[in-house]
Amino acid sequence: MRVIAGKAKGVALKAPEGMQTRPTGDRVKEALFSIIQFDLPLTRVLDLFGGTGQLAIEALSRGAKSAVIVDAGEKPCRVIRENLRRTGMESAGRVIRSDYLDYLNGCKETFDIIFLDPPYAEIFLENALKKLSEIDILESGGIIVAERPVGKELPWNLPGFTRSKDYKYGSTLLTLYRKNGAEDVL
Repeated sequence: MRVIAGKAKGVALKAPEGMQTRPTGDRVKEALFSIIQFDLPLTRVLDLFGGTGQLAIEALSRGAKSAVIVDAGEKPCRVIRENLRRTGMESAGRVIRSDYLDYLNGCKETFDIIFLDPPYAEIFLENALKKLSEIDILESGGIIVAERPVGKELPWNLPGFTRSKDYKYGSTLLTLYRKNGAEDVL
């Protein structure tokens, strides 16, 4: 696992030992960042299920202004901090050890891009999407990127958002939700 492009291109990233995390594969990560490349510069990013921090770090390497990386586990948070140091991104990335719903319930900042790549077998993705549709932490026109396995369905109608088509890469699907702006409400 490595940073694919940008300032930290080629830097190897660590992963926590064991099966607690499932890092996004390079092929899927490359495709994801090709899809959002024009939306990325100078953005504020939230990586809600940090794991290794690789999605937020890739975003920072490619021009995002800042990133908040949330993970509930102590080991993943240590690894994320180490990966931020390895890539020289520690001043732009902030690691928060918290349950994702606890973080969202108390969140007072706004973001331009939110990455959702939780453990596949859980209902975290559905719960996070529901909560994000209820709170106002995504800027108008902002993007939620949801990664999931083929066969796991997501809602087409998420209040306040427009869903893109699904992008399929092997057994992985990427879905983007864009927050509707004030002009879209009319």
